[in-house]
Amino acid sequence: MNKIFDLFLTFFKIGAFTFGGGYAMVPLIKEDIVEKKGWLSDEEMLDMIAIAESTPGVIAVNSATFVGYKIAGFWGSFFATLGVIIPSFIIILLISLFFEDFLEIEVIANLFRGIRAGVTVLILNAGLKFYRQIPRTAYSYFLIALAFGLSVFVEFRYLSLLLILFGFLLGLIGQVLKNKKEGSK
Repeated sequence: MNKIFDLFLTFFKIGAFTFGGGYAMVPLIKEDIVEKKGWLSDEEMLDMIAIAESTPGVIAVNSATFVGYKIAGFWGSFFATLGVIIPSFIIILLISLFFEDFLEIEVIANLFRGIRAGVTVLILNAGLKFYRQIPRTAYSYFLIALAFGLSVFVEFRYLSLLLILFGFLLGLIGQVLKNKKEGSK
């Protein structure tokens, strides 16, 4: 039961103190889950992010579910997911009660502009941390440049989904070729 409560509190903190959701949460998840708790290795963290992004749902919820299940099975995933959802639910509920008046307050409008800037930095930081862990090959650099170029210069509603599927297919093909090469030795 102690692990389950620890999962709940850890993901409650992640949900409560990370603004911007998604990739803005990745540095805090990495710090708590990999560096402090040791629940995942760096490699498992990368795999978790890939799985969380390629399955339906929000990355924070998918990550909490993944980590919770790995650490404490069904109830671990249930309470980790609950922990990450509750803060957002409460904040959105409170904001929705006063939304129209809320955004007219100049301080609040400026606060949201500042939060957007901070979230951009957090996402960039997460990208740089992932970059440090990828293999330094021409193939990797080509894929990074291709994904970056497409995401910056192409306007397409489902581009993110296509990039994820494209990356999945390239990874699958690479793994099959690697297994064939190792099998022929």
